[in-house]
Amino acid sequence: MSQSALRRQADVAAGSADHPPIPPAGTAEPVPTTADLTGEADQEHATRSAILQLVLRQGPISAVQLARELGLAQAGIRRHLNVLESKGLIEERQTWAPSRGRGRPARYFVASQTAHQGDGEGSHALAVDVLDYLNQLAGPDASKGFAQHRAGVLAKRYTKRVTQAGPAPQDRARALAAALNEDGFAASLRAGPGGTTMQLCLGHCPIHQVAATYPEICQAEMAAIAELLGIHVQSLATIAGGDHVCTTTLPLGGGGQATITTATAKSPVPPLSTGSGQAVP
Repeated sequence: MSQSALRRQADVAAGSADHPPIPPAGTAEPVPTTADLTGEADQEHATRSAILQLVLRQGPISAVQLARELGLAQAGIRRHLNVLESKGLIEERQTWAPSRGRGRPARYFVASQTAHQGDGEGSHALAVDVLDYLNQLAGPDASKGFAQHRAGVLAKRYTKRVTQAGPAPQDRARALAAALNEDGFAASLRAGPGGTTMQLCLGHCPIHQVAATYPEICQAEMAAIAELLGIHVQSLATIAGGDHVCTTTLPLGGGGQATITTATAKSPVPPLSTGSGQAVP
């Protein structure tokens, strides 16, 4: 073989822009292992779960806001949102965000009733049956007594933490939201219209199906919140009533006797002062 032919063969073996290198004999391209694929699937699931938790806690929320919160690319966030939407776990919701000018309006997402429902449908049905039987056995006010007892237990659990936050309603509300969030209610505080109120939002309610049949459970919880904060509170929306979040308005002024106003029907969450679901700092 000529010297020029040997050089051409050596160049091909080494690789060039036109000819990729020839792998040594007995080698092959690495094949992804089951562990690699499982790891990717776990990461995808973890990311999707984090997105769903944020939608539960902060919805209505856009892909841009989710990307900012999680430090991920918007394209990836939108892909996960599409999957969650296809599974019926989130849904698009109109919002009062200010106009962004030209272009398509941002899509905002909230958790669906399916996401709130979770895997506890059987236990919810059992709880309703128990309360039905309790009313038959002890009279129609028995379920109200149970609701008040349950709310009292919750209030006792949070009293120390709320009291330690000080007398200011905003500080007490922030402490209560943190405690509720730790107990799985996906709680957050948001600025209310005009900056004169706060909104305590619970993005998850583990008993909303029971409360749909027995609304006195929600009423007792609102009364407990009023007592804990020492202010008037107003229930604007509930998951049990078909809304995507339980929303309670709290005045910033403070003072006065603790009272409660309960929503009598499904009502939309009013526009936030920031227009973007911004949390109270």
